[in-house]
Amino acid sequence: MDQTAPVRVAVDVLGGDEPPEVVLDGIAAALDRDPALTVLAVGPAALVEPFAAAHERVSSLIAEETIEMGEDPIHAVMTKRKSSIVLGCRAVKRGEAEGFFTAGSTGAAVSAGTAYITPFKIEAGDGRRPIRPCIVSPLPNRAGGLTVFCDMGGSPDVEPKDIVRYAQMGAAYAEAVLGISAPRIGLLSNGTEEHKGSEFTRACYPLLAEAVPGFAGNCEGGDLTSGDFDVVVTDGFTGNVALKATEGAAKLLLSEIKGALLGSLTGKIAALLIKGKLAAVRDKLSGDAHGGAMLLGLKGVLLIGHGATSVEAVANGTLACARTIRAGLVAKVADAVPGIVR
Repeated sequence: MDQTAPVRVAVDVLGGDEPPEVVLDGIAAALDRDPALTVLAVGPAALVEPFAAAHERVSSLIAEETIEMGEDPIHAVMTKRKSSIVLGCRAVKRGEAEGFFTAGSTGAAVSAGTAYITPFKIEAGDGRRPIRPCIVSPLPNRAGGLTVFCDMGGSPDVEPKDIVRYAQMGAAYAEAVLGISAPRIGLLSNGTEEHKGSEFTRACYPLLAEAVPGFAGNCEGGDLTSGDFDVVVTDGFTGNVALKATEGAAKLLLSEIKGALLGSLTGKIAALLIKGKLAAVRDKLSGDAHGGAMLLGLKGVLLIGHGATSVEAVANGTLACARTIRAGLVAKVADAVPGIVR
C-alpha cells in the first residue's frame, strides 16, 4: 500500500451540522497532513472558489443546491441534481475524483452513490443484476483492535446471498484498509450455536460456511466489541438497531462516569487527574478518528461521516478516503466476490 501516491478526493462542503467553514478548515488540515492529496471542494461558489484560490491543491465544483437532513433521500436525489451530494458522486463516476467524502444525509449519500457511482453487477441465473451495497465501519473492541461491522443500515431487507457478499466485502475491507490478515467473520445472531437465530440467519449460516473463508460461526451482540471476531455481518435493519444501541450504551456510560466524578469534591479532583484519559476514551468511542462509514459494493469510494462533524472529523474523513483509494479497496472488493462483472 503506497500511502504517498497522489490521490484526488471530492469533499462535500455543505455536509454536516456545523457551518461550511468547519468543513473548509478540515480540508485545510487534511492537506497539511498529506502532501500528495488534492481536493475537489463541492459547494456554493461563494465558499469554494475563494478557498480554491487560496489553496494550491484545491479545485472547486459548484453546487447550487443542498440536501437537508430531514428530506426524503430518494426524492431529494432525484430532484436536486445540482446538490453537493449528487455532484460529488457524479464526480467520482466521471473520474474527476477517485473518492467522495460527505458528512451530509446518510440516506441521500447511499441513494446518490447507488444511482451515480453505481454498484457492481453480478452474474445471476437470470442475467446480470446490481449487488446490494452495504455500509461498513470499524468499531473499537476490548482487545485493543477494530471490528468491521456490516451492514449498518444500507439495505434493511436482504436475501441470504446478500449476507454472503457482505461478509466477502467486509473481509476485503478488513484486509485492505485495516491490515487484518485472514479475518475471522461472525454472523450476528442470538446465540453462538449453529441452530440458533431466526429463519433468516439459519438460512445464511450454511451459505457463509461454504462460500466465505474465515467464517467462524454465529456471534452475539456483545461480539461487536469483544475482539473475538474481525468482521460481524448482518442485514441493514438489524445492524442499524445494534449500532444505535451500542452508541447509546456508550453515551450512557460516559454520562454516568462524568456524573459520578463531578458529584463530589474528591470526584472533581480525580476527574482533573484523569481528564486526558477520559478525553481519549471519548474520542475512541466517537468514531471521528476513523473518518466515517464506507458504502461497499460501489465502483468507487464513498465515505460517509457523522453529521455532528468537526474540523478533526472532516480532516480524518478526507484522509481516510485517500487511504482507502490508495489501498485499492474497490478492486479488492470486486476480487473478493465471485461473479462480479468488471
